[in-house]
Amino acid sequence: RSDTFWTTTGMFPQEFIIGFPKCVKISKVAIQCYLVQTLRIERSVSEDPVGFERCIEKDLQHTEGQLQMEEFPLPDFQATYLRFIIKSAFDHFVSVHRVLAEGT
Repeated sequence: RSDTFWTTTGMFPQEFIIGFPKCVKISKVAIQCYLVQTLRIERSVSEDPVGFERCIEKDLQHTEGQLQMEEFPLPDFQATYLRFIIKSAFDHFVSVHRVLAEGT
């Protein structure tokens, strides 16, 4: 169970960016969140967090009282930055508890 989390400020869309020290190969991204309705993941292979391209957009299932756990397989996927955009939610505030990127 994650005791720390990032919470939104109540208006949508909301976004956060995760940066890697260099361009990495990612095979899977997993996220634990709460009350997220529509999530988009974008990537950038630039040295700076610019030039993002859309990779995945998904409507998540509403899980009353428990965290949503979503996995996104990404074959042959490279990124220096990942941008997570919460486009809509099941409530005014949502939380993100963990983001995991697997790869090399």
